[in-house]
Amino acid sequence: MSMAMAPSEPRQRSTEELVAEFDQERPARKLSPGVSAAVSAVCASLSVFALYAIFFPVAKGTQYYLAIFLAGTLPLIFLTHRGTVRVPALLLPWRRGDRTTAAGRTAVRHDNPGWIDWLLAAAALAVCIYPLLEFDAFIERRQLPTALDTAVGIVIILLVLEACRRTTGWVLPAFCATFLLYAYYGGLLPYDWSLAHGGFDVDAIAAHFFMGTDGVYGVPLNVAGTYIVLFTIFGAVLDISGAGKFFIDLSFAAFRGSRSAPGRTVTAAGFLLGTVSGSGTATAVSLGSVAWPVLRRAGYSKEQGGGVLAAAGIGAILSPPTLGAAAFIIAEYLKESYLTVLLYALVPTLLYYLGILLAVEIDARKHHAQPVVAEERTSALRLLGRFGYHFLPLFMIVGFMAMGLPPFKAVVYATALQFVLSFLDPRHRMTPQRLYAALAEGSRSVLPVVATCAAAGIIVAVVSQTGLGLNLASVIVDAAGVFGDNATTELVLTVLFAAVSVSVLGLAVPVTASFIIAAVIIAPALLSLGVATHEAYMFIFYYAVLSEVSPPTAMAAAASAAITGGNPMRTMVATWKYSLPAFLVPFAFVLTDNGSQLLGKGSLSGVVWTTAVSAVAVAALAAATGGRLFGPAGPAVRALCAVAALCLLYLEPAAITAGFAALALAVGVRLVRRRQHTHTVPAAGEDRPVETISEGKLSS
Repeated sequence: MSMAMAPSEPRQRSTEELVAEFDQERPARKLSPGVSAAVSAVCASLSVFALYAIFFPVAKGTQYYLAIFLAGTLPLIFLTHRGTVRVPALLLPWRRGDRTTAAGRTAVRHDNPGWIDWLLAAAALAVCIYPLLEFDAFIERRQLPTALDTAVGIVIILLVLEACRRTTGWVLPAFCATFLLYAYYGGLLPYDWSLAHGGFDVDAIAAHFFMGTDGVYGVPLNVAGTYIVLFTIFGAVLDISGAGKFFIDLSFAAFRGSRSAPGRTVTAAGFLLGTVSGSGTATAVSLGSVAWPVLRRAGYSKEQGGGVLAAAGIGAILSPPTLGAAAFIIAEYLKESYLTVLLYALVPTLLYYLGILLAVEIDARKHHAQPVVAEERTSALRLLGRFGYHFLPLFMIVGFMAMGLPPFKAVVYATALQFVLSFLDPRHRMTPQRLYAALAEGSRSVLPVVATCAAAGIIVAVVSQTGLGLNLASVIVDAAGVFGDNATTELVLTVLFAAVSVSVLGLAVPVTASFIIAAVIIAPALLSLGVATHEAYMFIFYYAVLSEVSPPTAMAAAASAAITGGNPMRTMVATWKYSLPAFLVPFAFVLTDNGSQLLGKGSLSGVVWTTAVSAVAVAALAAATGGRLFGPAGPAVRALCAVAALCLLYLEPAAITAGFAALALAVGVRLVRRRQHTHTVPAAGEDRPVETISEGKLSS
């Protein structure tokens, strides 16, 4: 009996294949066991070295340490991340695991590195070791580099850009290349242009970027080699020892399966840990290592999840009681106590986190996030009683830093404490194998961040070498007077251009340096227009901090993207959306006299009403950016909400009245349209199902 052959069902692709298809700009390899073991051994050694250097610093200084660190990480990037997407199959017949299409023309991407990757890794190792051979002589030649120094400097710049391309895509390397071209050709600009400079030849550029402390071995790489790597090790130990499972279970139990529970949990945790850490990047990394799995299961995309993590983490530098090093400089400039500066930051911090919470709530509904609950619905109190000790390392980080211990040592001590506490749970005790895995994973997770930070160092070097930041800030501030003599217009434009200037400065220099430069250049312009001193300095401080979440060099977002596996640039944009209230609230400080009450200046009643109005403005802003106001909001409603937010933040009676009127109109329009479409509302039985995950799989 003949039978017609049914068409074969299309094969369901695995998760790895889906990642391979859609994750074009971060194609991390899944290595074969032998190569993976070798990479893990190097990564574990790097983690041990980073931990050792905290207590026994390298005698020859930070640059020597960073040279060793880069020598260990840069070659690994070429081995663990692909350089191409597809290659002709006929050119690679000897490659194990090759598969061709029906036409036999293309091969899928391979897990193991090819000979070009090994060659690049060897070259990276050679150029990174070069400064270590005769380090003292290498430093002494900084002003008069040899031909070999220049050649090695060019090679390491190209390798860093290629490593960055492999891990983040083309945008950041292209941005760096533009800065390099400016450094070389800027001398050809007309002499009377503000952006013109004397010009630098290849020798000067290579020496400055490779042999100095502003380029490849600058502050960004120092952050990656100290803060980030130690916190990724801490996060790996937390996860492997069962803390990740506990935090997820506890969040589910506490919020009872709310669809926005994961986002709210991350936001609250970022605030609690960030108030004492003073490091946005470290907070985002430590949170992300345990919180990303629950965000992913709730339906957050890689970029959305990374944006929530980075936005929650950056509040570390905005939140009392630390605020970062720049806060001490503010106190010195103002001749006031540090406690006063902390009070200045209190209300803006509350508004910042209010904006994140509202954005999380809106996104949870807009993108149909699924409630994620555990099958075994253990009460939160029971979980705390049995596994609450997992909070101790986090509290100890807080306690150690409150006692004045450096964050580097604080996180190491907390990691050691978590290692000891893991033996309270026989299922997750840190055996030698698990400890080795945690050390390897800690360094491997930081590889994409190293590439991003090393590339960002190129931008730092160009700005410091050419004076671009100072020149551009001056141009922007002077441009405000071109548009008219009206005092209000001139103030608004000056403040707007000042915000842009500080953001540009922040692309290339750390927060403290950015604040100092802006305080010298931009603050006098604001003061001349009647802005109070403390208002001007706090405005500059906030924009100096917010440069850390501004593309293309937002390290907190890049670190979060490394954890989630998302595209760094899109993660930076998502972070910017979540942190948007922090970009607008500082304008309220300086545009009106009432704005100073947001900094605690004035009567208690004044502080209360300005805070309440600003909170409504933040809510309107969240509705405008999130596209929801009692349901999906159309363009007209979103535009009205945006107008309302801007008017309400201009804390004068007429503007506030207009803002509330615009918001009332937006609500009215939305309710009318909602009533017109009530027949489209699904029945109660058509609700989206709740995703159920067994507790045994939560830590997977």
